[in-house]
Amino acid sequence: MVLYVNPINETHVREPGLVVVDVAAADEATALAFQQMLAGRWATATAEHTTRDPGQPGVRLRCYLDLRQELPAHS
Repeated sequence: MVLYVNPINETHVREPGLVVVDVAAADEATALAFQQMLAGRWATATAEHTTRDPGQPGVRLRCYLDLRQELPAHS
């Protein structure tokens, strides 16, 4: 059960290809590693830190992706 999730701003999903990703993970390192994996593939507005919901396990973060801007693969 999620006690509180910030509402999604219409600006963040106003066009096809824009995505809001809410991540829940056991710890900050895992959440940030997942976010970095996404940022390595698509244009991403990343979160600088995670948050904790009182009484809930783990941590959360929210990031924003633009699937229209796929980044070139690294060789």
